[in-house]
Amino acid sequence: MPLRITTLSENTAGLPGVLAEWGLSILVETDDFKILLDTGASISVPHNAPIFGLDLSAIDKIVLSHGHYDHTGGLKEVLKQVGKQVEVIAHPDIWAQKYARGQGFERYIGVPFPKEDLEDLGASFTLSREPVWISDEIVTTGEIPMTEEFEALDPNLYVKENGNWRNDDLLDDRALIIKTDEGLVIILGCAHRGAINTVRHAQEITGVASIHTVIGGTHLMNASEERVLRTGIALQELGVKRVGVSHCTGLPSAMLLAQQLGEAFFFNNTGTSITVP
Repeated sequence: MPLRITTLSENTAGLPGVLAEWGLSILVETDDFKILLDTGASISVPHNAPIFGLDLSAIDKIVLSHGHYDHTGGLKEVLKQVGKQVEVIAHPDIWAQKYARGQGFERYIGVPFPKEDLEDLGASFTLSREPVWISDEIVTTGEIPMTEEFEALDPNLYVKENGNWRNDDLLDDRALIIKTDEGLVIILGCAHRGAINTVRHAQEITGVASIHTVIGGTHLMNASEERVLRTGIALQELGVKRVGVSHCTGLPSAMLLAQQLGEAFFFNNTGTSITVP
């Protein structure tokens, strides 16, 4: 099953003429499916797709990695380009009132549109806490157990419920997994519940130990050097052949991983396209 992965939106631009914005959107193409993981923060995906020779109307499924604006803010414009009813796979908690809060700041960071507005544009939501199998080879992770002691949730992320605050457990955080002859390919959104937790959960869901590629956001931008180094060690121990980081990894953490992982590492920018035989 030949697999092509194209990053339509990310914090940095890897080609002339494309738009970069804080967020992420990655298109996965197989012989049978075209699946979009996330939609960026606003207009970058419909702007960039034609530059890459991609037709958004050909998308079969949309998967939302979690309910933050930088992964869902482009959904309206994407749905307009898709121009038909399309299944949108996500966790029920994407509709929670999500905020970033800290010393002297408070900002809403949830999905910026009502569900009904998106349904009017053709979104047909499949909301599940469990893995969703799109085909025999493609599955979402569902809720990800936190098993690695060095991976932790961001303490500045909250949910507002009935006027009260609670820390966001990010149970809606998920990834997309593709089984290939070369091993698993794991597409991360932000990996809020831990990149290594996600990889291990992918192995458990699929029963496949070999991992070819891990690509996407790793939420290491505010991580300690120790956590970044332990992440790199775990990726090496897991035998991951390629690691392409994006978005919320942060440049200092990305540089540490690049030094650790050597030739296995690459920056996954807007415009990056890879294939897996």
